[in-house]
Amino acid sequence: MAGRSSRSNDRAVVSDNFFEPRSLAVIGASSHPEKVGFAVLANVIESGYQGEVFAVNPKAGVIQEIRCHPDVGSLPHPPDLAIVIVPANAVLETVTRCAGIGVRAGVVISAGFRETGIEGRRLENAVVKAARDGGMRLLGPNCLGIINTALPLNASFARRMPPRGSIGVLSQSGAICTSLIDWARAEGVGFSKLVSLGNGADLVESDFLDALADDTKTNVIAMYLEGVSNGERFFESVRRASRAKPVVFFKAGATTSGARAASSHTGSLAGSESSYEALCRQAPALRAYSVDELIELSLALATQPIPKGPSVALITNAGGPGIIASDACERAGLSLARIAGKTLDELKRFLPPAASLHNPIDLLGTADAKLYGLALETLLADPDVDAVMIILTPQAMTEVAGTADEILRIARGAEKPVVCSFMGADSVEAEVDRLQEAGIPNVAYPDKAMQILGRMYERRLQVMRPRPRAKRFPVDSKAVSSLFHGYVETGATTQLSPEDCREVLQAYGIPYSPLKVASDLAGAKRHAAEMGYPVVLKVMSRQVVHKTDVGGVVLDIRNQRRLASAYDDMISNVRRKMPAAKIDGVTVQKMVPQGRELILGVARDPQFGPLVMVGLGGIYVETFKDVAFRLVPMTPRDAASMLHELKAYRLLSGVRGEPPADIAAVEEVLLRVSQLAGEHPCLSEMDINPLIVYNAGDGCTCVDVRITLGG
Repeated sequence: MAGRSSRSNDRAVVSDNFFEPRSLAVIGASSHPEKVGFAVLANVIESGYQGEVFAVNPKAGVIQEIRCHPDVGSLPHPPDLAIVIVPANAVLETVTRCAGIGVRAGVVISAGFRETGIEGRRLENAVVKAARDGGMRLLGPNCLGIINTALPLNASFARRMPPRGSIGVLSQSGAICTSLIDWARAEGVGFSKLVSLGNGADLVESDFLDALADDTKTNVIAMYLEGVSNGERFFESVRRASRAKPVVFFKAGATTSGARAASSHTGSLAGSESSYEALCRQAPALRAYSVDELIELSLALATQPIPKGPSVALITNAGGPGIIASDACERAGLSLARIAGKTLDELKRFLPPAASLHNPIDLLGTADAKLYGLALETLLADPDVDAVMIILTPQAMTEVAGTADEILRIARGAEKPVVCSFMGADSVEAEVDRLQEAGIPNVAYPDKAMQILGRMYERRLQVMRPRPRAKRFPVDSKAVSSLFHGYVETGATTQLSPEDCREVLQAYGIPYSPLKVASDLAGAKRHAAEMGYPVVLKVMSRQVVHKTDVGGVVLDIRNQRRLASAYDDMISNVRRKMPAAKIDGVTVQKMVPQGRELILGVARDPQFGPLVMVGLGGIYVETFKDVAFRLVPMTPRDAASMLHELKAYRLLSGVRGEPPADIAAVEEVLLRVSQLAGEHPCLSEMDINPLIVYNAGDGCTCVDVRITLGG
């Protein structure tokens, strides 16, 4: 198979051939209105596409007033884009011929590939190989098609074209695409590009995300995802795109499936949900938690300025909805603006005596359109107000149309965001449509409207953050590679011995407490005497994952006599509770001073690669699940922010007069663990539990570590 082209070339093909084709061929065009080949050709023509259109069908002379060609070889010249709508068993030959005449891009709408089973997957792989061998790139198969409203071009079998706008949409579901188009037409929401990814056999979400990041017609990128083909590349693509414009995505299938067995705490707590949450924080991206929120947030970001601060002024004609919005304000990470001084004096001048002058501004049920307009103008002029939310309930005296007129007059071109919540249905529907078509977002319920404002402010915080680089330490990576290689040669998932785990920590500058391995009681006594009491005794067995659960750990052994009894009791307990476990010996470790206990770890996500975890340590980690995850590579800001996410952070920062812990030392260990995971792909799982953290300036110590390779 020919090697994949460079990403810059891929972006050029997507931008020039998929988004801006000068000519296209509908291969499998049909004269039967019930056929997909008819619908696609009709959509291309009716969309107003101005490029050359070729129809290919060996059994027809003219279809929809377009002259038909019997095959690809009879076309007057290679089209920029081929739309393939032939039976699955004819796709391979069609794509081979397209590539052979120099077609560089194809949309395979045909179904019947990997979604049908093993044979379908083989056929799909053969189609992709034929395309790549001939220098051709494919979208699909099994997709709805592609739309560019600015060209314009509707090369899909969607029933209608969405309105023109600045939201670029990528979807891994064709059904979601058609639903979004209908919703967009009903709500007056405009799209710039819409791409149905289908099976993503060749070009994938990252390819089109990269192109949309460069697209001047797209101001916001919205994605419906069910998974990603290459999580590490997707992370890079989202990070690059979010520097230029907001990236919003909805992830379906977010629950943890437990698809793989995990032997460590970190592995059992990690999952795809952890990866996507980490992606949002690190890229950064905005995650929508419903399809509604995906579109409402994308629309608000595409049509309104981003709030410069968190202060929101509320205008309402009813007390209850104002209270609902006020309650939602703090949950959204915002605050109610303090109305004072000149603004308060101006409001007193025209508001009725019974109106509320304190935020929310309650204009009362008798409020007319002019009163709404005066309040909006006054609040937008207040330098302490960063955004305005307008609530309207349709009461007998409410001038719904007039109020919409006032909002449109004042909010157009305003430097601060204005979001509306016209509550109701029939009595406000027409005016809501007018607002949305003019770029003033309307959210049906005030708490959801406040949530959208909060997410917009989240984007402001993303833009304001500096973009630090991952920190790298001088380490002995070669020694660890050599050590790991000796294990990986066995070809199985393998746990490192305790001594080798310490070698890895030492190579990466991670502090740990001394440890010796003994095969019997005599050896344990000798090691304990050498390192000095008190010591900790732990059982060694590959079958015993969580030693504490089976009595395989004895702490604070202060003399040889106690060591002997602890040794006998521990071996007896393990054999009684796990009779099938093979006991390889024991470890003797110097007892370290008490401190705060954390867990650090690594798990390898099948899509995104290594994830680093930190959380409350000890035996309760899986009970309380007070953990935070980040994708590799991590930056110093990532390490600091994930510690701040923990409920246990209060314990680290010092409570009730306790001195703060050495947070800086923990952050450095996190960064070193990130570097270790990034440099050694064979590292599958790792637990440091506990990491004992001492007072500020005194550092931290790894007490127990488990490392698993392969998997």
